[in-house]
Amino acid sequence: MSQNKFFAKGGDTVTPENLGEAIQQAIEIEIATIPVYLYTYYSINRSPDQDAISGSLVQKLTAKGKTAKEASAIALDLSAELMVFSNKAGALIMSVAIEEMLHMALSSNLKQALAGLPELVGKSPSVWPTCLPGHVPPFNIDRAKLSQEQLMTFLKIESPDPLHDPKLLQVIEYTTIGKFYEMIVECIDKNDLKYRTFLPQLIEGKGYYAQNNIDTVYYDKEHKPHFTNQDDSGDLVYIKDKASAIKAITCIVEQGEGNKAPGLNPDNSVNCSAVVPGDFDDPSKKELSHFAKFVEIYCTYKTLNAKFKSLDIGVQDINDYFVVNVAKNPLTKHYPANIAPVSDLLNAVYTYIFVMVEDCYLKSGNTQWEIFMFGIHKSMIFILNSICGDIMKLTYTAPDGNVYSAAPTFEDYPFGLLSSPKSQMIDLFNAAVAVYPTISYLGQRIQDLPDVPLHN
Repeated sequence: MSQNKFFAKGGDTVTPENLGEAIQQAIEIEIATIPVYLYTYYSINRSPDQDAISGSLVQKLTAKGKTAKEASAIALDLSAELMVFSNKAGALIMSVAIEEMLHMALSSNLKQALAGLPELVGKSPSVWPTCLPGHVPPFNIDRAKLSQEQLMTFLKIESPDPLHDPKLLQVIEYTTIGKFYEMIVECIDKNDLKYRTFLPQLIEGKGYYAQNNIDTVYYDKEHKPHFTNQDDSGDLVYIKDKASAIKAITCIVEQGEGNKAPGLNPDNSVNCSAVVPGDFDDPSKKELSHFAKFVEIYCTYKTLNAKFKSLDIGVQDINDYFVVNVAKNPLTKHYPANIAPVSDLLNAVYTYIFVMVEDCYLKSGNTQWEIFMFGIHKSMIFILNSICGDIMKLTYTAPDGNVYSAAPTFEDYPFGLLSSPKSQMIDLFNAAVAVYPTISYLGQRIQDLPDVPLHN
């Protein structure tokens, strides 16, 4: 497990002297969650074959003595619930991932205004399992497929309350992401800081941040669409003074933990009672906080699992019906020669998103807009999403001897300094398409990306 302290210079409070380090740590906390949520998201088949599920259930139920009519009715209802759950779980997880990108940008705006250029490239976790930088007590975070265990990890990440660990009660003071941001707010509030408003930031009103996309919508049992993020739940904030800085941090905390919402139970179990008002993160009370979204997924998962187990038809976990069998914490080096080049390309595209975002803090006006709209949106929404889907059609035998579907590893790609990252991506595409022609349709999309240099 990889663990980092809050501040390289030590100390347990945020001061004007270490404020830059603290905000950079906040940026890296947000970045650390992105590959975790995305990995689990892509493990979900959001549109499983309902006929196949229903047919399988009918066979198992009739074998247990149900009449054909009874079995068909039960199978139809349960398969419909699985269809809705798999789609909704995916939408909710993607909605959180999108807001983590917003939080990264808000934290980056803070650093740009108060301390210096935000560092984004090469900051994804390099060792797995990992942990949140500076979190006390530390806990393992894996890139893993959807399961109740993985959802518990999500809940620990977003918990509004300190995690309960009886072994540490007498010796360690606990920390949550929200409490860390409170330390930053206290420093900003109590000190007369200089705001560097002359430097570029990612600001609202330019269409940079979109609360929803095609991956954040799901359909209920009546086939009615629902978007998981609300328009009033948060946006980019131009940091120009104390009030705007605190506004940005408040958005991060309330979207993640909720507005004074309760966390896990004292025994670290999940409270599956009704959602309370504090769980919402938007004024209209239509969008749940990240923590509450994960509670909803976890509790629905638990209820559905119990329904299937009560039928005594041999179903141990409902994820067998809609979750792809991917390995825990795979690395590109684990993949065979027909997959590794595709993984390298995927990771280069993923890393290039951070390269482009970082460049936006050195560019302003039309140049910044073009990088973001034609680069980041195109990379994140189309190119990366497409490669993630394509690579999962491939299978391999892992070091543990089991056969898995390949999965996006979301590793930082080590771009060299002798040529531009874009030219290196084109070379990686040529190598990948040579072993996997299925992705040939992405060639022109990659050619059309902005040519952005490395800055660190």
